Amino acid sequence: MSTDRSKRILPVADRRQVRAYAQRLALKYPRQLSLALGLHGLAAATGLVAPRMLGELVEHVRAGTGVSVDTVALTIAAFIVAQAVLIRSAVYASAKLGEKVLAELREDFVDRVLALPLSTVERAGSGDLVTRTSRDVDALSRTVRHAVPETLIAVVAGAFVLGALALTGPLLLLPSLIAVPLLWVSTRWYLKRARDGYLRENAAYAEMTEGLAETVEGARTVEAFGLQRRRHARTDGDIARSWAAERYTLRLRTVWFPAVEMGYVIPVVATVLIGGLFYINGLVGLAQVATATLYAQQLVDPLDRLLSWVDELQVGAASMARLLGVANVPDDRSAGTERPEGEEMVADGVRYAYREGHDVLHGVSLRVAPGERLAMVGPSGAGKSTLGRLLAGIHGPRTGAVTVGGVPLVELPLDELRGHVALVTQEHHVFRGTLRDNVLIGRPDAGDSEVKEALAAVDAWEWVEALPGGLDTTVGSGGLAVSPAQAQQVALARLVLADPHTLVLDEATSLIDPRAARHLERSLAAVLDGRTVIAIAHRLYTAHDADRVAVVEDGRISELGAHDELVAAGGAYAALWDSWHGTPR
Repeated sequence: MSTDRSKRILPVADRRQVRAYAQRLALKYPRQLSLALGLHGLAAATGLVAPRMLGELVEHVRAGTGVSVDTVALTIAAFIVAQAVLIRSAVYASAKLGEKVLAELREDFVDRVLALPLSTVERAGSGDLVTRTSRDVDALSRTVRHAVPETLIAVVAGAFVLGALALTGPLLLLPSLIAVPLLWVSTRWYLKRARDGYLRENAAYAEMTEGLAETVEGARTVEAFGLQRRRHARTDGDIARSWAAERYTLRLRTVWFPAVEMGYVIPVVATVLIGGLFYINGLVGLAQVATATLYAQQLVDPLDRLLSWVDELQVGAASMARLLGVANVPDDRSAGTERPEGEEMVADGVRYAYREGHDVLHGVSLRVAPGERLAMVGPSGAGKSTLGRLLAGIHGPRTGAVTVGGVPLVELPLDELRGHVALVTQEHHVFRGTLRDNVLIGRPDAGDSEVKEALAAVDAWEWVEALPGGLDTTVGSGGLAVSPAQAQQVALARLVLADPHTLVLDEATSLIDPRAARHLERSLAAVLDGRTVIAIAHRLYTAHDADRVAVVEDGRISELGAHDELVAAGGAYAALWDSWHGTPR
């Protein structure tokens, strides 16, 4: 997946959207935010006592006046202990707030991903989606958990130290400001380039992930067609682009970090030198110079903390832009007000293209009566699955229309659409949880008896009942590993439980043993009696049992009729049947 394609399918939010979203989150918890800032402020204030007392101690020593060193030491120790307690409480409050914000970010992102138009999910490459849901979420987690609290600490502490410097002596504040131009110019230079650099880095990583995923998933195809060199070249190119993108952001850091490091040293040196000159000329006292120098040294920590985490904030901002960008995907349909009258499904002059100017369906027309069982067969790449997705409402046709009860599928709200037609493919997912929960996805309010009936309908109850925990057995990641065939049965059980009027089965039993699949399809036929079933199949016994068979070739329906009629016609279907059944004509 190229970077341009990634941006076209899954866009990136702009700076204004990121700022507005971050501001909304920050203001959503005003009490927690105020508590965290207040504790950090108190911690910073207690940390200002020691330099002040040490400065006064220097003045007492210079003047030869008596002073209790023990008292000074004990007082400083008490404030250090108080500061440690306040810092712990402040960090805890910040972390607690950060976890709340992070939880909301994760939930919000899941909602955004689940709200993606189905056609976009079908077209989007796995690399960009996987990268956004893993790498970008992880990066944002680090930012929220660490960078944001550390930045808050730095800002509050820095403000208190500068205020203390100004109170110590306005003239002694000036040396600490000498490094500001250097820090300002270098940081602006860095920030101007960092966001786009990290966006390119993430996009390149997504591209590399996409290429690797394609190679792994299609390993057998690569080997069968001798595509190893081509896939190696693709991988090498992806790695080179990712390396170049990371090298660019590394160059930004190697320029900016040295400038920042110099900005730490300059205020301390300048305070000592310029403060000494002020003292010689009688403009300030020795206690003021000593205190100001300690404050300048103390300013290094918040300044270092702030500028060090700025880089992490840029990484987090780039990741947030990618996560928020998911919501910018335009909807692929707009719900109308009409509602279906009946369940007849009609495709009229349908054309569809994945790429502009390259139609894969060419004026397909098809009428499926309610309760009819239709099988779609044909060679690979003929357009069967594409037509199935249009009949399931996943995609809208480029021209023509697909309707149910006279209403275009793309004009039905998604919840209502799934009550009319559902698609089951050979790609299934078992979620972490109990088997019961996995089946209940089809209809959450169903009872155990209905779940058992659905599993029995797909020949799965026997192995489910044999499990130690039965329906309560935990499956998915970290739980019991179910076989691909069992996962397919679970997916079909969901479909039985959901009970839509029309089912589009795209090789839905392909991972099951042929004999078992034959039995399963007959069991399903009994359970789904009265429902419309459109089955896309390579195993032609599915076509043999169907009411009608549609032969799809080169994006067109070349033959349409009952099994016996098509065999007798001696056309493309008869040739397929003879080849598959082993009975040459």
